[in-house]
Amino acid sequence: MSGTHESAVLGGGCFWCLEAAFKELRGVVSVTSGYAGGHVDNPSYEEVCGKKTGHAEVVRVVFDPAELSFEDLLRVFFVIHDPTTKDRQGNDVGPQYRSIIVAENEAQMAAARAMMAAIEGSGLWDGDLVTELVPAARFWPAEPEHHDYFARNPWSGYCRVVVAPKVAKVRKVFADRLKRPAA
Repeated sequence: MSGTHESAVLGGGCFWCLEAAFKELRGVVSVTSGYAGGHVDNPSYEEVCGKKTGHAEVVRVVFDPAELSFEDLLRVFFVIHDPTTKDRQGNDVGPQYRSIIVAENEAQMAAARAMMAAIEGSGLWDGDLVTELVPAARFWPAEPEHHDYFARNPWSGYCRVVVAPKVAKVRKVFADRLKRPAA
């Protein structure tokens, strides 16, 4: 890996799903679950789930742009969640589960706009994108029990039914981008 890393903050449903999926990719240095886009400092999971903080569940992905570009991350992002459902991913309902890209700088903002336009025109999704694109916002790491949740709880019902299929989709669709060959 090169010495220069970048970060991206993305939300598309439960952060456990995004964290597990992005950790599979070559070029990803780390993924941290957390909260962004709200108006309360240092929110708790319970507060965010209470739907009054304005925060979304997000992940901060630190990546090596020499191996994985921001655009590559966005391609994965738009495949592993449904960006056409407002405040919802499957049975996870509420504004904390909204589709959101928190652009860290103008280059990310421009790349995200271009990617969203391309996705809209591609027919990948039937409906219109509802993904929010917002400028840099404070990222608040989630509580420790939310980090590496899928790796620590692979047999929990939620992980088997919701997280595992997203990880399997990444392994199938992006097999050439994986840290290790798919099993």
